[in-house]
Amino acid sequence: MFILTCSQLLMIIFHVTSGYNYTTNYITVPVDHFSYTNDDTFELKYLINDKYWDVNKGPIFFYTGNEGRIEDFCDNTGFMWEISREFKALVVFAEHRYYGESMPYGVNSFDDKEKLGYLTSQQAIADFVDLIKYLRDDALSVGRRPNPVFAFGGSYGGMLAAWFRIKYPAYVEGAIASSAPIWQFTGMTPCNDFYKVTSSVYRNASAECGLTISASWKAINNVTESDSGKTWLTDNWKLCKPLKDSDDVARLKYWATDLYVALAMVNYPYEANFLGPLPANPIKEVCKSMTNHTEDDKTLLMSVFHGLSVYFNYTGSASCLNLSSAFSDNTMNGWDYQACTEMIMPLCTNGGEDDIFEAYPWDFKSYAEYCENRYDVIPTTDDVEKQYGGKNLKAASNIIFSNGLLDPWSGGGVLKSISSSVRALLIPDGAHHLDLRASNPNDTSSVIHARKTIKHWITKWIFDYRYRK
Repeated sequence: MFILTCSQLLMIIFHVTSGYNYTTNYITVPVDHFSYTNDDTFELKYLINDKYWDVNKGPIFFYTGNEGRIEDFCDNTGFMWEISREFKALVVFAEHRYYGESMPYGVNSFDDKEKLGYLTSQQAIADFVDLIKYLRDDALSVGRRPNPVFAFGGSYGGMLAAWFRIKYPAYVEGAIASSAPIWQFTGMTPCNDFYKVTSSVYRNASAECGLTISASWKAINNVTESDSGKTWLTDNWKLCKPLKDSDDVARLKYWATDLYVALAMVNYPYEANFLGPLPANPIKEVCKSMTNHTEDDKTLLMSVFHGLSVYFNYTGSASCLNLSSAFSDNTMNGWDYQACTEMIMPLCTNGGEDDIFEAYPWDFKSYAEYCENRYDVIPTTDDVEKQYGGKNLKAASNIIFSNGLLDPWSGGGVLKSISSSVRALLIPDGAHHLDLRASNPNDTSSVIHARKTIKHWITKWIFDYRYRK
């Protein structure tokens, strides 16, 4: 349960409306792109803006939608909008099947494994191919080459952008894969790297903060050994529902672990509003109250509660601490299923010098049992490597892998350039796909430089495309 919960942290569902203008359209695509016998189709949603597009030679900036409503990613990928005028580009955001409104079987899409079986990255990328073929209408391409397409994506969307370029280079001229943990899989990345990166962010903010979080797990265990201790923690942490048994205590610790990871992912240098409003540099704010890890258990836990309050009650409007999921049912269902089929990302903690969390091993056997019981599927660990090549990317080209080193997912990302055209772009003080977000006066020099570098490569790719013989 712990590892499944944390694997779902790839999902960041945004709730900010930025005011970008777009038209909502739909395209009919097959439910199964790889079968000659399945005639089912459904409506795939996409958002489009052609305000600055030069239809004769302007590129198409294509966002490969990830696990959520496409509007949320549209509103939080301001970089694409900002450079669309400069490049005279068409801006397109394509929704991922089984998320948002793009449900192959409507309200019944999650009913059984036969229907859910079409939820794969391969099918989603094939949807994107169909949409690009449609956008590159033959009537517009008579006598000339079609407009070049550049895929953009962050997190799972960044993985899709890279894989799109790898699998369909004839349709995508280049890809910007931001915070894309394409190597967070068995045999590619140690399972504890994710939490090592998370821990380093807190330790670098404050050594005492890291020590306090490390000590808090034992303090929770000690206090909740008795019923009176559970009542004390319920009252003093202002929980919406009381802690009644060990399962409730475990759920509280899972929630706190997820929260620490989420804060590291969105540790931006300016105020932001995602799962809830957060201040600039939120981890620094969280750590302000955590100044003495040697305090008695209850005093220590109160300092931790004040830190956690920055996340769940920054505005002071929350009446109690709700441990239930912040994600929508469809998003949880969709990603949880994918995490049982393709996206099996081993995550573990050592509970020692490597990280600030309780020790928790990666237990694939238990993981597989959960998946079989819930979805009647048996996960395997090498599907992604077989489909997309794993670490063997020497044959790939025109991909920028950008990673903020404050982002826990950077541990499974491409941090060293593979070749002259498959480049790693590091943002030392950047969090989760910060480079794809809109410009902000508080942006650091490293993210400003990263965006300039991305524009440079897009310019080069366009030049190469136009003048290639």
